[in-house]
Amino acid sequence: MSLETKEKKAVILLSGGMDSATCLAIAASQGYCCYSLAFDYGQRHSRELEMACKQASAWNVIEHNEICVEISKVGRSSLTADIAVPKTNSQSEIPNTYVPARNAVFMSLGLSWAETLAARHIFIGANQVDYSGYPDCRRDFIEAFEKMANLATRMGTEGRKIRIHAPLLDMDKAAIIEKGIELGVDFANTHSCYDPGPGARACGRCPSCRLRLKGFQKAGIEDPIDYITRDA
Repeated sequence: MSLETKEKKAVILLSGGMDSATCLAIAASQGYCCYSLAFDYGQRHSRELEMACKQASAWNVIEHNEICVEISKVGRSSLTADIAVPKTNSQSEIPNTYVPARNAVFMSLGLSWAETLAARHIFIGANQVDYSGYPDCRRDFIEAFEKMANLATRMGTEGRKIRIHAPLLDMDKAAIIEKGIELGVDFANTHSCYDPGPGARACGRCPSCRLRLKGFQKAGIEDPIDYITRDA
């Protein structure tokens, strides 16, 4: 493997949702050799993990890795415990769908794999425009994590600086959808719903479904997934 190829290796945090799928497409379109990483963290359903595998296959990642990390044992959330998922999209407070420090945990594991692979780039589909108010989706967090990553690793201390890429950070959902379509993302093979019904059908009412439906509507594109209701 040439030095140039080594410099273009990247770990992509891949949830199976529309944001991370678009993030993977962006990394691939920019010529990165992609290694994708998904997490079984005790979430309500495995549908998003299935979609992560499909996206990894569609974009011919070099290796797709799935890690089990039971955040539910240390942090309560309606995504990991028997707590009702809200069916509104209030921005007044951080909702109970927030999983404590989830992105910090996922990015730390991504950092560990990146250093093992000698990959100096990590991509995450964090977004601070159309999102649910999670503190670990903000620019301040991404920049602070990058600083920490270069203090906490052999690569960083030896001068092989690690970059955290969050290309969707300042894009709304409509712009993310348009970018994904432009790059060839199959959004039928993505999952966003927090509280799917039978057959993993998206509920259409949880905050994540509402944001997704609003984004497709604004982009003027039909969302290809199946919903229980689209009246949110």
